[in-house]
Amino acid sequence: MSVAAIGFLYAGATLSAMLAGIPIAFALGFVALAFMFFFMPGASLDTVAQNVYEEMASITLLSIPLFILKGAAIGRSKAGQDLYSAMHAWMHKIPGGLGIANVFACALFAAMAGSSPATCSAIGSAGIPEMRKRGYSPGFAAGIIAAGGTLGILLPPSITMILYAVAAEQSLGRLFLAGIGPGLLLVGLFAAWSVYRFRSEYAAAKDAYERHGTASAILAEDTYSMRQRFSTLPRVLPFVILLTGVMVALYGGYATPSETAGLGGLLALGLIAVIYGVWRPRDVNPILAATLRESTMLMLIIGMSLLYAYVMSYLHISQSAAAAIVAMQLSKWVLLVTILGLVILLGFFLPPVSIILMTAPIILPPLKAAGFDLVWFGVVMTITMEMGLIHPPVGLNIFVIKNIAPDIPLKDIIWGTLPFVILMAVAILILCLVPGIAMWLPNWLLPSTR
Repeated sequence: MSVAAIGFLYAGATLSAMLAGIPIAFALGFVALAFMFFFMPGASLDTVAQNVYEEMASITLLSIPLFILKGAAIGRSKAGQDLYSAMHAWMHKIPGGLGIANVFACALFAAMAGSSPATCSAIGSAGIPEMRKRGYSPGFAAGIIAAGGTLGILLPPSITMILYAVAAEQSLGRLFLAGIGPGLLLVGLFAAWSVYRFRSEYAAAKDAYERHGTASAILAEDTYSMRQRFSTLPRVLPFVILLTGVMVALYGGYATPSETAGLGGLLALGLIAVIYGVWRPRDVNPILAATLRESTMLMLIIGMSLLYAYVMSYLHISQSAAAAIVAMQLSKWVLLVTILGLVILLGFFLPPVSIILMTAPIILPPLKAAGFDLVWFGVVMTITMEMGLIHPPVGLNIFVIKNIAPDIPLKDIIWGTLPFVILMAVAILILCLVPGIAMWLPNWLLPSTR
């Protein structure tokens, strides 16, 4: 059987397993094992455990459960609510300040926790009820939090970036730095849309009041004294210091990513113990259990994805597919658009972890041959995968929001996130036109030696 035929069969078997409802890790592992049995030497099955171990024996991957511990510690505390309250107090005078406060709170919390669902849950549990109480439409409130949560896979420390660094064999430090500029760009775009949408809803509410005397809560103005504003800072500043300290340790060359992750996890546990009194075994056990559960799930997906990629490589599927793409002689930008379209399509069915590990052997060689910087592409690919977190049918953040606010119709949540999907596409276009937004910081602080 030709390599092309095996490749199509491999893809078809994978799609069938996914559509059958088999969990992703088991679907990938089952397909990989089946093709090892039928198309590889019999002895290959005896080395499955060894292959998975060797593929996962990366010091970079060690940082994943440690960053998850840090995120779980912060997520289980009231840090998200305190962060949101502080942002609201300082931005309440800006038109749409409540929405902007939620965007900024999501960005900061995402940078501390590194998890999109955790960000949605922590900020959304306080932000969505407050926005709705202040007259924001349910879809608008849900869209802000769902989109803000996606920043968790772009802003460092990002688990998605860690996996991309492993798959693409790129510097994790440069990838983390490259995500900061585009992350701030998205924050700016999200905030700008929040102001525009607020003004529209405010104008509609004001018109309704003038015509019919119907008052909306969105017309009310909040006031905070300077004392009230400063009173919100003591609980927030330690976490900002934690974030800054972790970044300084990593980029100052004082610690490796894994050491930095461990340091961040321990400091997060220490901070929630001191600030929120979360130190008793009954308080800490749920944090450790959540860390173990999420780490086990994620590492199982990673292990099976790596085995899946190993089988693709052994059967020359990935090499042949990459060669076929190069042979098509597509122009540089047509190639990029085609690959990003594939990533968007896969985002309908797969989480970012699987997309990266499954597609990297196929898409990265043609992109490198076309002259794209793989660090820059990692950022663009991450933003593209962010779209998958807020568009159906998978749309993980959509369902997190639905769990937080079950009374908001699903269609309202989806329509509320749609403008943010468009803004992400705009951000990708801007990065294509001005790649320096992503690359100036890594080129300045960690210049490539390649």
